[in-house]
Amino acid sequence: MSQCMLSASAASHLNEDVETDDCLTSYTYLFSPDILKDKVAFITGGGSGIGFRIAEIFMRHGCRTIIASRNLDRVTEAAKKLTACTGQKCVPLSLDVRHPQTISTAVEEALRQFGKVNILINNAAGNFLCPASALSFNAFKTVIDIDTLGTFNASKILYEKYFKDHGGVIVNITATLSYRGQALQVHAGSAKAAIDAMTKHLAVEWGPHNIRVNSLAPGPISGTEGYRRLGGLSAEAKKSFECIPLQRAGNKTEIAHSVLYLASPAASYVTGTTLVVDGGSWLTSANHMSPMLDHWTSQAKKD
Repeated sequence: MSQCMLSASAASHLNEDVETDDCLTSYTYLFSPDILKDKVAFITGGGSGIGFRIAEIFMRHGCRTIIASRNLDRVTEAAKKLTACTGQKCVPLSLDVRHPQTISTAVEEALRQFGKVNILINNAAGNFLCPASALSFNAFKTVIDIDTLGTFNASKILYEKYFKDHGGVIVNITATLSYRGQALQVHAGSAKAAIDAMTKHLAVEWGPHNIRVNSLAPGPISGTEGYRRLGGLSAEAKKSFECIPLQRAGNKTEIAHSVLYLASPAASYVTGTTLVVDGGSWLTSANHMSPMLDHWTSQAKKD
């Protein structure tokens, strides 16, 4: 047990994080500080959670960013924090990944300001706990529209407007939900599984254009809306994470570092694959229907 605790402590030291959507108070470089020097990244859902931390870590490594979401106020505030923290330029833009024209407008503005976009991070997503029997047709469609169609929309528009002629990198943030058929997650699991398949197809078709396409599947990640809404705090209180091989939840910095690897020259021969970053969670974590239903019921009563 002491070795396990030492390992967790070391990981925590090397991957500092804060729970809120704020920049890190300290940072230890694990990669060359200029590994993304002069690159430009377009990050959907970049105003909070994992997307915010990806933007910060990219910017700490020399990258300029565009963070985009439906909530312009949120990304505007986030951009101010990120620029003040890193000294790199961050442009907040409004878009809805379900509507291609809004993406097209945002990409055109990004190209106007930076002249290029080298990296696309498809991070926009929607999720909640709900048994399939209680899931409305519209709720299922909405998650598919945001996650799956949104990923395709953004990828295709960047391909047409820049990547086709200049190459580029796409990283899709997915999940392990479909691997075992996670309870109360038929909507998100189906959406993310489709993205993983899309990743392979696009990698094959767009590889000749020097475009790499990969997915990254996080496990339970603290300090995110998903962690709060999908039972992370409850699992933490019940010490459920002890069944994960690494015996803890992950954090946003760990995910950002993994995305940094996939987006960087260090992964120059990696395409068409899904990198699972979950501490081994999907291999060992319980998938019990009754506790999940109890949590969903308690949340429904609060709402």
